[in-house]
Formats: sequence, C-alpha cells, structure tokens
Amino acid sequence: MSKCNKHIQSIADYIDGELDPDLCSEIEEHLKDCKNCRLMVDTLRQTVILCKDGEREELPASLSSKLNEAIKRRWQKKFGKS
Repeated sequence: MSKCNKHIQSIADYIDGELDPDLCSEIEEHLKDCKNCRLMVDTLRQTVILCKDGEREELPASLSSKLNEAIKRRWQKKFGKS
C-alpha cells in the first residue's frame, strides 16, 4: 500500500501524459502488479473521456448545493479539513 500512496499524487499527470518518462515507467511497473491502482487509472481514464465527450448539463441550484456539501463532508471525513 505504501507504494500505492507514493504514486497516487502523480496519477493525474500520468493519465494526461505530463510525467517525466522515468516516473512514468515506474508507475507502469507498479500498475503491472497492482490491480487496485490499475482499476483506478482505468476508471479515471474513462471519466476523462466521458467528461471531454459529454455535453454540459446544468444541475438545479438546490441539487448542486447538496452535492457540493456532500462531497465536502466526505472529503473532510476522509482527508481532514483543508
């Protein structure tokens, strides 16, 4: 798990192709052996594709506010206040 934590902060840059080639190779080696990280990378890639290809939909203000508050509470519970 400590190897996973080492790479998590670089995953977005890895997916965007903006990493140093050595670090990119290191992450690819890790992904060969780590099913959880491989699943996370695949899911994030698909999310990026869907967001780029999809049409923007506006949420009703009340739903948007509730959603933002729920995300904020979960973030704070998992990672602490920031």
